[in-house]
Amino acid sequence: MQYILEEIIEIMHNDYAGFQDKKGWDRPDIYRKKLAELKANESMSDADFEELIKEYLSDFEDKHMFFSKTDKVEQSQKEVGFQVRRYEDHLYITSVTQEQKLTVGMKIESIDGLTIPTLAEKFKKTFKENLHERQDWNKVLLSATKVNLITLEHETKEFQLTKFEKQTRKSIYEIKVESGIAFITLTDFLNPDAVVKLVEDNRLLLETVDAWIVDVRVNYGGSDSSFFPLLPYIMPPEGVDLTNTDEKMLFNCTEASAKRELRLLEQQLAETEDEQARHFLEVFKREWTTNRGKGFVEFDFSDILPNLFIKGTDNPKHVIVLSDYMCGSSGESFVELCKMSSKVTVIGRATMGLNDYANLSSVMWEEGFEFMYPTSRLSRIDKNNGMTGIGVLPDISIPWTPLHIKADVDMKKALELIGNVSGK
Repeated sequence: MQYILEEIIEIMHNDYAGFQDKKGWDRPDIYRKKLAELKANESMSDADFEELIKEYLSDFEDKHMFFSKTDKVEQSQKEVGFQVRRYEDHLYITSVTQEQKLTVGMKIESIDGLTIPTLAEKFKKTFKENLHERQDWNKVLLSATKVNLITLEHETKEFQLTKFEKQTRKSIYEIKVESGIAFITLTDFLNPDAVVKLVEDNRLLLETVDAWIVDVRVNYGGSDSSFFPLLPYIMPPEGVDLTNTDEKMLFNCTEASAKRELRLLEQQLAETEDEQARHFLEVFKREWTTNRGKGFVEFDFSDILPNLFIKGTDNPKHVIVLSDYMCGSSGESFVELCKMSSKVTVIGRATMGLNDYANLSSVMWEEGFEFMYPTSRLSRIDKNNGMTGIGVLPDISIPWTPLHIKADVDMKKALELIGNVSGK
């Protein structure tokens, strides 16, 4: 395991897109010592090692990095079987997957005897979020044994937590049409072919309805090329120039990252059929090949879109985009581009704020661990205009409250807005 830690340290000091911005932020010797102690005690599990690496990476304060065991049957891949969201001094259960003894709407007032505010202070570095609704409590719950619950009947009881095998996340690409409105749900942009097929199979409906409501409140990102088939509908008829001359994306083209990226791009090309998506991948392959070993370079995307002026369509006349904290990476790019259209109103809460450092590369080891890290950085960082800790802000902000558990508050607002702008 020592060599994995050393390779990750090497990546973070050379290949990571933020290595210059965050030089000196990490403390590698502390984690070398921790690893040596675990090995000496012969008590280190895969879960212990995964936690150690995540602790080391947390010093860089970048949520756009991932380290995990890729084998989903490993004991380290666990979940508590429900999701929560903080409001004031409680955690509200917002959904239940495997833990059927709980009910949506129950709230947690303490974990292992400690109140939520006390734990929030203790895990402040882990959360990296002061806004309650943006705090991710999964790690805290996974390390706990029991919670104090307040039931829907306002009774307080102690509840023993169970650790379940983590379920495989399923992508949702869905369009439903009701009352002249297209309701579109996209939980990621991982599959360009699936999004293209969704558009093609529903083209007539998409072109004839007056309004869209696009739900990316939960969107785990993927490839920007996946959402480009949607943009002509989202932009107004007169068109929008998406070019931002003040913004540059620079790729840290080290030899090591180029080797990793080119291997990944070959795999993606072998799995992708859509011609436009393949063209995007081919251009990325060309740029990584041409610029390998050159350090920070601005890629030439001129032949993907010779100019970023996108002429839109008459229909839909109005587009509502629903956003939230669980929208990240390419999902955020989608929301940010949508905001440039006069047709669009973004409703909900700010996105996760991952894209200052993006375009993840991946390295895997035979022990089954995978590490994903950003290879690009945006020049906005140099002007203190980054989105880290902020995200893409909605046009209409609706703070999260327990009312969201009982009703889709965001959707209600979207329907009201469509009714108003349509003159209904």
